[in-house]
Amino acid sequence: MDFSITPKQKEIIDLARTIAQEEIKPASLAIDKSGVIPEGLMQILKQSGMTALAVPKEYGGAGLDILTVAMVAEQLAMGCAGVATVCAANALASFPVLIGGNEEQKQAWCDTLNNGGMAAFALTEPGAGSDAGAVSCHAEKTEGGYILNGTKCFITNGPIADKVTLFANTRKEGGMRGLTVFVVDTHSKGFSIGKEEDKMGIRASATSELILEDCFVPEANRINREGRGFRLAMQTLQTSRPVVGALSVGIAQAAVDAAIAYSQQRKQFGVKISSFQMVQEMIANMVMKTEAARGLVYRACSMQMTGDPKAAMFSAMAKCYASDVAMEVTTDAVQVMGGIGYTREAYGEKYMRDAKIMQLYEGTNQIQRLVIANEAIH
Repeated sequence: MDFSITPKQKEIIDLARTIAQEEIKPASLAIDKSGVIPEGLMQILKQSGMTALAVPKEYGGAGLDILTVAMVAEQLAMGCAGVATVCAANALASFPVLIGGNEEQKQAWCDTLNNGGMAAFALTEPGAGSDAGAVSCHAEKTEGGYILNGTKCFITNGPIADKVTLFANTRKEGGMRGLTVFVVDTHSKGFSIGKEEDKMGIRASATSELILEDCFVPEANRINREGRGFRLAMQTLQTSRPVVGALSVGIAQAAVDAAIAYSQQRKQFGVKISSFQMVQEMIANMVMKTEAARGLVYRACSMQMTGDPKAAMFSAMAKCYASDVAMEVTTDAVQVMGGIGYTREAYGEKYMRDAKIMQLYEGTNQIQRLVIANEAIH
């Protein structure tokens, strides 16, 4: 495991930290209330390359490895996990194209992101969450392409995406063998945005239904062969899960910092509460668990980069453990901060709300434990 970074990588991580602390965090409580990222902040994210983290160097990007992407995501999440999710979702949507696409598809996709475009990854449906093989969105072959019909739900970046990597079934009988990936232009006829979700946390990220009604997609927009969608979905999620772990670490670290700062200025019985042993124990556990989660996330990234055969298991472990830690640490941070931590005047309760989704999206933690057990046993 080599977690050392080059000067170029350090530069982009430092840039992410600066943007997070100077631009994102000061606006995060207001964004949380409105659910909308100001256009000025979106432009900063796009111009700084934060929405194009996954673009390889040969397609005009920074060429970041997955460890650096995770480190950047961690920094952004310390500012606001919702804003960080918007950036991370662009990377998630990119992975099926970068893993399974041809040169023309990769270049066209990366050109969109390099020019400030936004993207979404559309797998989940009302009847297909953890069971990806249950996707019912249907793609019917026609002259020059496919006609798509169906509904996707809980799609991050759905309302703001220019392009979507969308999973549909090319077999009438359904099942994972027919699952196929398409790049869908959101301006296509027959494509529309359905209900936008009013979420508990990560409210800065727009989440919605996507509706396809006789939407034509050219054959050139099909990624790889028919029936390769399930494998591409699993490869994509294996790649991206440590990034969810990194977002979780960012939330946990922000909560630790907030709890420590509060404990050093809040006085009870004439002394700072940071001098109370019970508070110290809570903070010590929060720090230890956050550092352990960070180490596991970085190791999972390192294993992906080296092609380690246990990378899938560690990817699931990183996502599962780090998100569980984020939920526990943010809950403890609210406890340390007391009444003020429970109000929307401070960051404590926001961190707690943001942390919960990390246990749910990109595969629930129950599914991660099934993956871990299967890999360990077999």
